[in-house]
Amino acid sequence: MSSNSPTAAARPAQVKMTRGLIALFAFCCGAIVANIYYAQPIIELIGPDIHLSSSAASLIVSLTQIGYALGLFFLVPLGDLLENRKLMITTALVAIASLTAAALVHQPHAFLAISLLVGFSSVAVQILIPLAAHLAPDESRGRVVGTIMGGLLLGILLSRPISSFIAGHFGWRVVFGSAAVLMAIVTAVLALTIPARQPDHQATYVQLIRSLGTLVATMPVLRHRALYQGLMFATFSLFWTAVPVELIRHYGLTQNGVALFALVGAIGATSAPLAGRLADAGHSRRATLLALVVGALSFMPSLIHPAWGVAGLVVTGVVLDFAVQMNMVIGQREIYALHAASRNRLNALYMTSIFIGGACGSAIASVMFERGGWTLIASVGSVFPLLALLHYLFAGRSAATRRA
Repeated sequence: MSSNSPTAAARPAQVKMTRGLIALFAFCCGAIVANIYYAQPIIELIGPDIHLSSSAASLIVSLTQIGYALGLFFLVPLGDLLENRKLMITTALVAIASLTAAALVHQPHAFLAISLLVGFSSVAVQILIPLAAHLAPDESRGRVVGTIMGGLLLGILLSRPISSFIAGHFGWRVVFGSAAVLMAIVTAVLALTIPARQPDHQATYVQLIRSLGTLVATMPVLRHRALYQGLMFATFSLFWTAVPVELIRHYGLTQNGVALFALVGAIGATSAPLAGRLADAGHSRRATLLALVVGALSFMPSLIHPAWGVAGLVVTGVVLDFAVQMNMVIGQREIYALHAASRNRLNALYMTSIFIGGACGSAIASVMFERGGWTLIASVGSVFPLLALLHYLFAGRSAATRRA
């Protein structure tokens, strides 16, 4: 792990994180990360059209998330080695090509492979966030990252209603074609406005990847935070992969109805800026405890009584999103404070763990739903954040106290 102190090249002091630049970062993050989630609410439309069974259709979501995790592990660390803007633009160009291919392909295996590539090429967002952390002053880093994460999380949550609405009116292929156009616009914005940053880190790519193991071994905060958010994101992906199927099959909602449901769920993204401010004020431990407890209890309406119906699902969606986003931002604020020169690699490790958890949640969603319906989904969904909470109470909280 490099111990080089940041130089003017590594942290461009001449660039100020103005409100306009923060808003631009937030927009780009939201637009890029949405690529991973467009397919989630419309797999019931995609599957039959490309001859995938309902149980295999959830692989579309899982492979996109696995591709994202691979990109996080193998591409994002390059942000500590290569000029950041060029790296982001290159990955964005690949995303444009893969989204265009997704709109055109008809073979199931080809579509699954393209889904993997869509995820792999959408990691520019995870280079953009550490860049914002480098540019932000220490005293406001949590607020800046939290605000940008709010944009990213709105991209995650709004991608579902947008996807459902477009697919319901124009067909699912238009979703991916429109996403390719949006990515072309974002790429142009990145090229024209995002400041350049050349990291002050001398290493080969192999050395950079090897250093990931050192970071994991020597930074317990990273390990704890990755575990919490990986488990929370498993529940997040389980819920959002299964709930469109539940709403369509058992409540008769159309794609527009699913879009409205997902739009209401976007309320949960409001926790991201709040979490950043709580972290800056020194309340990370209390906010973490709150997020994990709320996440563990989020499925209670469905478990207490099924008569809650759609209203219970709405409560679960909003509360779960709130808890997941709060815990994610608190975790990012803590790992960015560990070692400035390693922020891209730390972010890569943290986010890789998260999306491995998300891929697992998506992968089991169809199987769990077919075998036990929503009751089984709610039961399994409650277990993941409960495990994170137990680990925090018996191991993670004491480690955080020692660090403080």
